[in-house]
Amino acid sequence: MTDNTQIQLTKDGREKLQEELAWREGEHAKEITEAIKTAKDFGDLSENAEYDAAKEDQAKNEARVAEIRSILASAQIVEKTGTRAVSIGSKVKIKDLKTQQEHEFSIVGTTETDSLNHMISNESPVGSALMGHKKGEEIEVIAPNGSKKKYEITFIGR
Repeated sequence: MTDNTQIQLTKDGREKLQEELAWREGEHAKEITEAIKTAKDFGDLSENAEYDAAKEDQAKNEARVAEIRSILASAQIVEKTGTRAVSIGSKVKIKDLKTQQEHEFSIVGTTETDSLNHMISNESPVGSALMGHKKGEEIEVIAPNGSKKKYEITFIGR
């Protein structure tokens, strides 16, 4: 992370990064080292695809380790607060005022975003529109394409 933007993480997000770091520095690094060693045994390194792939995996792993270390060194851990207003760490339900369809997700820092598990960033269009609002309030979200949607916050929890 090269910019000076403050990274915010939930406690769970920090723990996941710490677990990933331990795996990348331990078990995964050993697997890559073994793959390099095995590929070297194939002989001529100038045309050794297995060796090239293993070295590329090693470089990617080292880059990710550096990224995780940087995130953990500079991240602000957001403590859970009351459930009165939406903040990082909140679980939120909103209802589309036009379609009446409900959506449920957790608000997390940008490095924890995982749409498959319904975890959206506090900096996303929906996340930023929700921040600081309370149950029962209506928000307007402007999508990247410029369209607008209105939602009602129906639940805030932890």
